[in-house]
Amino acid sequence: CASANPHKVAEIASLLDGVVELLPRPPEVGDVVEDAGTLEGNARLKAAAIAAATGLPAVSDDTGLFVDALDGAPGVDTAYYAGPQATYAQNRAKMLEALAGVPAERRTCRFRTVVMVVYPDGSELQVEGVCEGTIAEYERGERGFGFDPLFIADDGDGRTFSEMSEAEKNSMSHRGRAFVALAHQLRKSIGN
Repeated sequence: CASANPHKVAEIASLLDGVVELLPRPPEVGDVVEDAGTLEGNARLKAAAIAAATGLPAVSDDTGLFVDALDGAPGVDTAYYAGPQATYAQNRAKMLEALAGVPAERRTCRFRTVVMVVYPDGSELQVEGVCEGTIAEYERGERGFGFDPLFIADDGDGRTFSEMSEAEKNSMSHRGRAFVALAHQLRKSIGN
């Protein structure tokens, strides 16, 4: 797994349980600069670097939150919305400030996750998942990470991702959908 984010690694491992053995990123492999400018490009950069460093197939994902009222921002820069060293709470605070006064019907958005597997021979497998939703007017819930306390999925029941159990969130989330698609593709490729 190319990610060093423990929340993300745990979520990915749960979603791929039983399909492949997911190993953590080796500690000696440093962070990969995500400067491709697209979700696909960033996922490819990370997976290719880990595959090259380990000689094993590597999986990586990149996710963006695209808010319509903000002309698609923060998009590919979601993790760094409030700056390169910003915390999740600072990113959410900036989002709430940017959307202050914007009515609920105009707070539409989508999370998009691109997952890339890069094999040592350079071949690739790419899938993606999308979850449409809206941005809440204030933070709600205790679970999850990132923008989960603000994101209300259209396929849900009005709760934010942070108010849902992990299983509930994974059943409809962008990352859940992407990794279900990946698990399906991997099962097909290994004949399960």
